Amino acid sequence: MPYDPRQVYQPEADTFLLLLAAQAEARPGDRVLEIGTGSGCIAVALVRTCDVVVTDINPHATFCARQKGLEAVRTDLFSGLRGLFDLILFNPPYLPTMTEERIDDWLEYALDGGITGRDVIIRFADSVSGVLAPGGRILLLLSALTGLPEVVEIFASRGFTANVVRQQTAEDEELYVLRITGKQG
Repeated sequence: MPYDPRQVYQPEADTFLLLLAAQAEARPGDRVLEIGTGSGCIAVALVRTCDVVVTDINPHATFCARQKGLEAVRTDLFSGLRGLFDLILFNPPYLPTMTEERIDDWLEYALDGGITGRDVIIRFADSVSGVLAPGGRILLLLSALTGLPEVVEIFASRGFTANVVRQQTAEDEELYVLRITGKQG
């Protein structure tokens, strides 16, 4: 399959908001995992001071990330990954999407959060503890459209604490970055 840059999520306001949060949160030497790297913009900014691994389900995105010198794994969330990470970054597909709104291409994986916008976030919350180091942190980007209280509760019900560390209005949409930690973090 030839690489198609139109099939890669390009940096937008949500990307830059998560980037600012990641730069503030990352500590030198952290082992960082970015889920759904898209263009690789965030990982490239951290790779000088951290050990960074990126994933994406989209083959065009992993190709793009590898072209930027990143260690990119094509996978769904954490499938097949080994080891623990100090910091996990995720700009999930958070847009509430009805079946008839689906676009049926690789870019859809970056956008389609299911009917509530929380489908992938729930799968992420269910399995993130398997790759999060003790004392590790998660930065998760979401929109008010996804339901901030509902997402906080998803993580709380799994033993995590979530607090808003960044917030921004972009194109009439309120964006948030949650810093999520476990009981020990």
